[in-house]
Amino acid sequence: MNDRSAGRRSFIPPGIGDRGPGRIGRDGRGVVVQRIVVAAKAGFDQPWLARAASELAAQSNAAVDVVSADGIDMEAFSTIPRAEAAEPAERSAKAMADQIRAEGVEAAAHTLHGPVVRSVLLFAEDRDADVIVCGASTRGLVARRLLGEVPLQLIRRARRPVLVITPPEGRS
Repeated sequence: MNDRSAGRRSFIPPGIGDRGPGRIGRDGRGVVVQRIVVAAKAGFDQPWLARAASELAAQSNAAVDVVSADGIDMEAFSTIPRAEAAEPAERSAKAMADQIRAEGVEAAAHTLHGPVVRSVLLFAEDRDADVIVCGASTRGLVARRLLGEVPLQLIRRARRPVLVITPPEGRS
């Protein structure tokens, strides 16, 4: 427990740590989470998501990997070069990792290439993440229907818990 979380009660959402014995267990403070993957939306600033991830990591002394994907399936069919498409993802991941580190939590930024959901899930599997944290969709109903919803797809397809954080009022 660090000085920021001293005296505060830990909240670890249900489902996180329910994978049986092993790395995750109860230590008298709650569930121990060792690795968190945070999916940052490319091209967007999400300080509320960084704050939630840093608080969760601080409660269990977990390391955080912030990822953001360029969303390009195949560069050959893209209208822009992959390097150009990856810039917003790289900026978002780096900015969020910086915000999390500013809270005293170990965090690393990673830019992923490929479709967002598949890239995040493969990264989480590769890192053996204990939980995936993402922001709730801020798109309108029509856009969600047409373009899909990353948090919902992560929940449906992930083999590990997914924690979806909603933005504060007025931050959609």
